[in-house]
Amino acid sequence: MIIYRIAPHWQMDLLELEAALAQWPFVECAATQERSWGWAPPRGQAHGLMAESVGGQWLLRFMVETKVLPGSVLARRVQEKAARIEQETGRKPGKRESRDLKEEAKLDLLPMAFTKQSAMWVWIDTEARFLVLDTSSQSRADEVASALIEALPGLALALLATQTSAAAAMAQWLSTQEAPPGFSIDRECELKSADAEKAVVRYARHPLDIEEIQAHIAAGKLPTKLALSWDERVSFVLTEGLQIKKLAFLDAATQGQSDEGGFDADVALATGELRQFIPDLIEALGGESDRTLHSSQDGAPLAASKPGTVTGPATAPVDTDPGSAPF
Repeated sequence: MIIYRIAPHWQMDLLELEAALAQWPFVECAATQERSWGWAPPRGQAHGLMAESVGGQWLLRFMVETKVLPGSVLARRVQEKAARIEQETGRKPGKRESRDLKEEAKLDLLPMAFTKQSAMWVWIDTEARFLVLDTSSQSRADEVASALIEALPGLALALLATQTSAAAAMAQWLSTQEAPPGFSIDRECELKSADAEKAVVRYARHPLDIEEIQAHIAAGKLPTKLALSWDERVSFVLTEGLQIKKLAFLDAATQGQSDEGGFDADVALATGELRQFIPDLIEALGGESDRTLHSSQDGAPLAASKPGTVTGPATAPVDTDPGSAPF
């Protein structure tokens, strides 16, 4: 999970959001297209709404499809084409011709390649002005944030930053064995040295209140990952880059929740818990950094790679796990 701050000047209602995202629908890759991305109905229903609101919380779903073309298969096809040219002309292809052969071979193979789809939940809290992405990959988050900025006029985002870095805070908690109020330290962490060797020490399913960990920190290693629980309701792993991994809702949060759940119930549970959890985490890290606040107030757009082009009609992809809860 990666969190962005939405600039205060950006305003849009749900109907405007729906209309904007409908201009960028997800469609499957064409025969010779390597990659396609776009927005899909969060409920997984064909021709459904691109933006859903549950209890005032907005949910979107970003879809990506890629063609899987193994390098060894492509190389073999290029070699076959080069060998044919050498046999027919008595010469080996030059560098430029080899590049052309590679593109030609790729176009030959793409229609037969397997496809892989992935989806990412996007949650917009318009009241708290947070945008939350269901990923711990910064490159994937940048792509989605960039796609939103392109689709939504005036939108500006800044990555959440805190007064105390996550690494420094985690080191303090492990050294003193005192978690911030409302949090508890669990049984997983990773420590990495800052020198050229980049030595890494990992603990999994292991008590962390041991002198060995304190000695590693004293020797200069900094935590890059730490498992924590919040209020006995949410467990997660915090990273040095302020990403949240392995997010899970504990029994105290899900008590009374029907096993059958459903989209609205799952969204209400996830957003209800996270709306309380995120401010507490920010407070545990010393509060929000002035850098984040100034960036969002200035309206400076996020620097991210420009997404590709999507063509074709609006169609809903197959939801491989329609019962899964967002985040």
